[in-house]
Amino acid sequence: MKDKESMDLLESTARKWLHERGVEIEDIAQLVMYLQQKYHPDLELKECVYNVERVLTKREVQNAILTGIQLDILAEKKMLEEPLQAIVEVDEGLYGVDEILAFSIVNVYGSIGFTNYGYIDKQKPGILEKLNDKSSGKCHTFLDDIVGAIAAAASSRLAHRAKCAE
Repeated sequence: MKDKESMDLLESTARKWLHERGVEIEDIAQLVMYLQQKYHPDLELKECVYNVERVLTKREVQNAILTGIQLDILAEKKMLEEPLQAIVEVDEGLYGVDEILAFSIVNVYGSIGFTNYGYIDKQKPGILEKLNDKSSGKCHTFLDDIVGAIAAAASSRLAHRAKCAE
């Protein structure tokens, strides 16, 4: 397979899996709006969508999405070995590997992303609240952190671009 085809497959699969797990681009863009509207009062959702779209073109982001979603699915199917199965299934607070995977996304756009990520991970607005609802029967141990990280990265991207435009 050619490298371009490989990238297209990675990106299209990552986007498809996000959609299949109930996450839309607009959901992530709403999180970007949540993070940035205070600093950019005229910010429009379409600008947030654009920045999310750009973040999703990064190979590191695509790899994190595929890895995290696959681990969540395996946990739902109870296909992980113990004690990892129990840890991932309940999203144990001291596990932390889900956040480490998310940091690979946040890292792409600099240190401001860490602040954005930490804030949104604690607040859990919008889609993050839904993904953290354990009553759905779905396991989103990795996905909630990945979505928060994509929003934080897109927010950082937007902030950097706005600063350059001043």
